[in-house]
Amino acid sequence: MLPATSKLCAAISYRHLRNMTGLRRQAAVAISQELSKLARRSAGPGAWIHQVRRRSSLLSSRLEEKPFNEMDMSYIKQGEEALQKSLSILGDQDGWKTETVVGNGDKVLSKVLPDVGKVFRLEVVVDQPLETVYSELVDNMEQMGDWNPSVKEVKILQKIGKDTVITHEKAAATPGNIVGPRDFVSVRCAKRRGSTCVLAGMSTTYGAMPEQEGFIRAENGPTCMVLRPLAGSPSQTRLTWLLSIDLKGWLPKTIINQVLSQTQVDFANHLRQRLARPVATGY
Repeated sequence: MLPATSKLCAAISYRHLRNMTGLRRQAAVAISQELSKLARRSAGPGAWIHQVRRRSSLLSSRLEEKPFNEMDMSYIKQGEEALQKSLSILGDQDGWKTETVVGNGDKVLSKVLPDVGKVFRLEVVVDQPLETVYSELVDNMEQMGDWNPSVKEVKILQKIGKDTVITHEKAAATPGNIVGPRDFVSVRCAKRRGSTCVLAGMSTTYGAMPEQEGFIRAENGPTCMVLRPLAGSPSQTRLTWLLSIDLKGWLPKTIINQVLSQTQVDFANHLRQRLARPVATGY
């Protein structure tokens, strides 16, 4: 099947065939089938990361019926780059040091990377199925400020295809105003492969959202969240959050490290509270 899929992909690279909707659909279906087979054969997160790094490409985005302009394609590429870099960081198990371990098993690890700086890795298990967690973090993204005290507002500025969005996030001030108001403009990429989901992102620029008065424009990324059903317990979700962030300003690194690791621990607790809330029903 792979040789045939490769031929389809090669065919649509020719300009005179690129706009043939039927051929594009046929190629998309073929690629989807191959990725599904790979996901079923995946033996664990390491194998899945390896496959996504090889298979994830801009092709799926280019096959959308709506054509993308040059700027859109640039954002799509940035999202893919964030995903690839994040998975590469998570795939390297060496050099991680423990920052925090909570009684319920939640833990934050960290390591220092050349050209990136210090990154943080949260590992938790959430007592909710993957679909529920994914829906809250992706479909209800703009509601995050309602339940996460670290976030004041998340606004989607633009959607590009089915996988990529541009967002503006305002961070809430920390207790005692240790870290003043920050905001971020990010490109986010959501990918699903079999039973695993990856939500990746990194800072970007967006003409319609210049720096805001009263906020320091911070930078993040590459960053990502990986969601997988807990082995042997599909009603639970293992969540891994890679956080890489530059808060800018004149803040001591010791304060930054303390704030970021605690932010991850608090995020897990607030997410659990959000997902445990009673679901409103109409009569």
